[in-house]
Amino acid sequence: MLSRKLPLLISAQGIHWSQPRILAIASQLCMLLVTVIILTNIIITLGERRLQEDWATQRYSELQAVGALISDKVTFQQFRTQMFAKSELLKQYLALPSAENQKKLLNNWDTLVNNVPELLGIALYDPQGQHRFASSNDFGKESLPSALLGSARNMGGNEIYTSPLEFTPINGQLEPYLYQFAWLENPDQSVRGYLVTYNSMAKMLRNIKPAYSSEQAPLMMLDTQGLLYAGAQSSSSVGRLPETMGGSLKQSYPALWRKMAMSNFGQFHGDAASFVYLKVELTTQYETRREYFLVSYIKNDEIAAKFSQWRNILILGASTLTLLAAIVIFLTHLYRLVQRSREFSIYMTNRLFDSDKGCIIASDSGRVVIANNTVSKLLHQPIDELSDRSLQRILKMDEDEYSQFLDQMQTKKEWRGELLIDPDSYKWLAIHSRTEIGADNKRSYMLVTFEDISELKQVQQQATLCRLLNDVPMASVLTDAKGLVLKANDAFNQLLQIEDSTTLNVSTLLSDEFSQQWPQISQQLQIQGCWKGQVFVVLSHAPDQFLQATLKGHLDSSGELEYIHCSFELAEQRAFARENGSLVPKRSTIFNHKDDLERYFTNLTQKCKDFSSLLMIDISADGMLSHMSDLGQLESRQKEVEIHLLRDLPHRYQMSHWQLGKLIVVLPDTNSDQAHYFALESLNKLNDNGLGDGICIGIASYQAGQTLEQLIANAGVALKRAKQTGDQNICQAFTRFDS
Repeated sequence: MLSRKLPLLISAQGIHWSQPRILAIASQLCMLLVTVIILTNIIITLGERRLQEDWATQRYSELQAVGALISDKVTFQQFRTQMFAKSELLKQYLALPSAENQKKLLNNWDTLVNNVPELLGIALYDPQGQHRFASSNDFGKESLPSALLGSARNMGGNEIYTSPLEFTPINGQLEPYLYQFAWLENPDQSVRGYLVTYNSMAKMLRNIKPAYSSEQAPLMMLDTQGLLYAGAQSSSSVGRLPETMGGSLKQSYPALWRKMAMSNFGQFHGDAASFVYLKVELTTQYETRREYFLVSYIKNDEIAAKFSQWRNILILGASTLTLLAAIVIFLTHLYRLVQRSREFSIYMTNRLFDSDKGCIIASDSGRVVIANNTVSKLLHQPIDELSDRSLQRILKMDEDEYSQFLDQMQTKKEWRGELLIDPDSYKWLAIHSRTEIGADNKRSYMLVTFEDISELKQVQQQATLCRLLNDVPMASVLTDAKGLVLKANDAFNQLLQIEDSTTLNVSTLLSDEFSQQWPQISQQLQIQGCWKGQVFVVLSHAPDQFLQATLKGHLDSSGELEYIHCSFELAEQRAFARENGSLVPKRSTIFNHKDDLERYFTNLTQKCKDFSSLLMIDISADGMLSHMSDLGQLESRQKEVEIHLLRDLPHRYQMSHWQLGKLIVVLPDTNSDQAHYFALESLNKLNDNGLGDGICIGIASYQAGQTLEQLIANAGVALKRAKQTGDQNICQAFTRFDS
């Protein structure tokens, strides 16, 4: 046995990176890279969105707290306005409106404005709503709304009216503010005047915001129409937001406004920023119902910046996983290549040593290393005895032959030969020896294969015997069903003085008469299997001769004529004369054409005609031609009837096809009585074979001077009478006989 340390037999058993394998690795790496990039982007997007949602949740809570504080401050401001309206200094002024009391009241108001951050000013109006005086020149110059004065008012007493947000210019900037309105009444509920306090919404938000969010978190305040009242400076850095006080969000950012208009709170994720909004009420009284939106946002770039650390970690992790996955893919393909290389080596070994072909591995010096079981059976020697044996003994070579064998193996690396194992059983082996180089390109081996060619040798021997057997003086030729020559021997070519007959037709090589009779001969070969006769041939190298022809038909599995074996030999001219240059065929063949039947009838002697009769046989059963699909059935039935009639048809009678379902039989030297008895006997035989159902026969005897057409017409009349009577199947023209 070979040692396990020996290299592989051939280099093809090693690991080879094929082009499809390289393409597979490249496609898998590309798919891996694309998948990792897509997944990483998805994770980063989901992480940023998660961060946005966390921010929105936190910011929404802050907006709720800010809204509650604003409502509380407005409520407190109402209470404070009421306290201002009930102050002693104001009552003193109203009781005694002197300049001194006015000065004391204004000083008190200035102290309040300076100590309260969101309080912008305090003003006093007379009962007609006209301005008297105020703590600041920025307010109180306009008269009060008429709806709040006199009998038209809906509020009064201790109630405080809170106005909507409005803008006023202070120090060159628009300041959002709201004013609160208090009624100053006499004991009889008559109006003595009105006290109005002005409060800044911007300062109110600035005081509330640091307690609940960072300074960087923007906060905007809008009314229910989308007008901006606070947060214009912080919104200028984000596109599509109002940049000035009083700007309309409905016009600058319609998508965001539609979202806000449909709900009282929620989130909106835009292209550049994410928004959180909340609708708050400044007062809860119906008459003073005031609703505003608190809006905050964060830029997407800020979210991305906050998530940058995690993004870098994800990218680094994805790159590491991609590298590891690529290494795994490469190692997987390498493992498969190694496994397939081992499987291929095992397959080659199994195919080499477990196949039907005998194999021997020998060293370069001709010493057998290992052999398989097949070669042991072919050489009829135990496999143990073949090991370490010389190829010279196995191949049965002498010293000179073995030296030539080794020289050819060294020069051509290959040798072929044949070996006769057993002369009695005629067992031959084909031997093929070639040199194989190991994978290390150092060691060489001889791989010797043995194949049993005994059957091939026997076929070659039989072919030689057939060639010798065919080498006879009798001219022989093999044709197909149409007469095309397939193979001919030398005697046939010498007889007709031709060089190559394989492209010719045997019927055209001989006389015209033989060519015309070829369809009838083919039909007889298909039915009876053999035909014998004489044919006339004109030879260029000899006088006109008659050839005795013997034709034997060979049928295929479906019963059709496949091959025809023809043999020809010179023969004496037949004793009967040739009339009109044509032979008189009196063989039991079937004529397919009317011209053949007329030629046959014309060539009959007058004596034969005078005592001849004609039978017209109708083989179509009742209703057989009721449908076009019955034509095949009728043809099959007609063929069966023809075969049974030809089997017992006398040699001198001649049958011919007339129509589909009708046959004509010419009976030379047969009078009407003999014809009737022949017809009756033929019908009985057909009945015995189960073919007589529906068959009718019309008989006509020849009259002097009649032509073949007249004779056929008389038989047709008799056939029509036989079919009309219904009780007799045979009828004869001019004379009727009971069957």
